[in-house]
Amino acid sequence: MSVVVIGLSHRSAPVELRERFAFAGEKIPGALQALRAAGIANEAAILSTCNRVEIYAATALAPEIAFAEFKKFLVAHHAFDGALGDEIYALAEPHSLHHLFKVAAGLDSMVIGETEIFGQLKSAYELALAHQHTGARLNKAFQRAFNVAKHIRTTTNIQRGSVSVMSAAVELAEKIFSNLAEHEVLVIGAGETSEKTARALQSRGVKKITVTNRSSERAQALAAELGAGTTTVPFEQWPEEFERIDIAVSSTAAPQHILDRAKLGPLMKRRKNRPLLLIDIAVPRDIDPAVNELDNVYLYNVDDLQGIAAEYLNLRKEEVARCEKIIAEKVAALLAQQNLR
Repeated sequence: MSVVVIGLSHRSAPVELRERFAFAGEKIPGALQALRAAGIANEAAILSTCNRVEIYAATALAPEIAFAEFKKFLVAHHAFDGALGDEIYALAEPHSLHHLFKVAAGLDSMVIGETEIFGQLKSAYELALAHQHTGARLNKAFQRAFNVAKHIRTTTNIQRGSVSVMSAAVELAEKIFSNLAEHEVLVIGAGETSEKTARALQSRGVKKITVTNRSSERAQALAAELGAGTTTVPFEQWPEEFERIDIAVSSTAAPQHILDRAKLGPLMKRRKNRPLLLIDIAVPRDIDPAVNELDNVYLYNVDDLQGIAAEYLNLRKEEVARCEKIIAEKVAALLAQQNLR
């Protein structure tokens, strides 16, 4: 039995394809059960974030057979009827383990060295573990990946500079509005991504933030955490805030767009067509790309942050090489240990 990986990420597929394959968190245990019941995987975990959807599995099937079955599963589970080519990648040992370690360390992220993926990967593993969908092979692989990621963070400078999608989004805002302290922000969605984005904005000078969420309790809790200058507004009333804000960051779990051109057009007239920056870091996307056709509207999604991320990659090339060497050594050690057993 060996560990394999199949999936798609910001490196292989655009956001409009990734969102078609995204798993809602509450649906993942059922998907894992289906994978194992079908005999495709003995152990499995699913990682679904704004930048990647990946299945990690321990399987007794030959890799080429497993890859074909996993691809069929993804297509059927998401009722996808389009064409697929190189957008989906499949890796067998040792490359699958090398990939897992890189993901945990933030080396395969849009912003090299970011730490959010570590928590997301750990949550994906713990969800699979809690529902008893992992065993000896995946447990050892994930635990070793987490240890290697921590080792890399403490022994290299890979985290120097901007290290998350949220901070990259804030850098983008600073390029459009040079003094963020003069502009008000609306944060749509009160989850972890929204909290980190709001804190990054505050660290760059933003003084007034309005939070909205379908759960008013969560919105109020986030506002309390952010402190002075943060208010809340009922979710059904957030469009009314567009008359005074200049930046909106959206990160909800909505299955379809919450803002489109027909809805935004009248709002732009009310705000007298002042420039509006929209940062959509949700997958599936919260904002219809067609809003970009409106005058003075600037919409950026997670893929648009790639340019900012690339700038930091150039600064980190030497550190990336150091990290790659560490990972190669750790993967070799893990495989040698398993072979001895």
